[in-house]
Amino acid sequence: MWLGKFLDLEEDIKDLRSRIKKGLFDSLKKDKLTPLEFTIIETIFNSKEQSGYDLINNLNKQFAGTWEAQSGTIYPILRKLENSGFLKSRTVKSPIGPLRKVYSLTEAGETILKHKVNKNYLDQLKFTENFLVELSSIYIHSFPEEEKEEIIKEIKSLLEETFENVSLSLKLKFEFKAKCQECGSEINREAQFCPTCDTSLLPTIEGDTKEFDT
Repeated sequence: MWLGKFLDLEEDIKDLRSRIKKGLFDSLKKDKLTPLEFTIIETIFNSKEQSGYDLINNLNKQFAGTWEAQSGTIYPILRKLENSGFLKSRTVKSPIGPLRKVYSLTEAGETILKHKVNKNYLDQLKFTENFLVELSSIYIHSFPEEEKEEIIKEIKSLLEETFENVSLSLKLKFEFKAKCQECGSEINREAQFCPTCDTSLLPTIEGDTKEFDT
């Protein structure tokens, strides 16, 4: 989830053009993205590719009840990002219904995403730190004075658990390899379709979980 106002990509594209083949960014038809557009690009990148339906579900997990992604908002943005050169799409077989369109980043979209995040990561991390401090402070002050000491202990425990979860998620993402059961290709654990053979990696109707070779 990206924090901030419109993300201006003009300087990033100019910088990259000086170091990378010039024609790579010619397909990009806009040089500003909203925070939601950038968050959608990040979410698709981290899953390699996603259908609109799965993207909506993943966004709602990310926003954790603070905002609800809906099809009337997300699908027009996907079309706009595709038309603007940041995304590409393909049609794959669905195990439980009709064919579905899945989206992934173009080379230009992936390059500009990595550059933008790399350049702003520490600032965004500091923003998140400041936000957590301010939010926690207000939360503590919302309780009576006699309860504050216990609430502070509770918050410390919650924050420790949060950072442990972040560390574990990164460990699982980068230290373990997953393989498609159908063709044996290595895949991202968050992917929903094998990029090689299009096999669905989603749970079956009966509720089975994804199966991976590790």
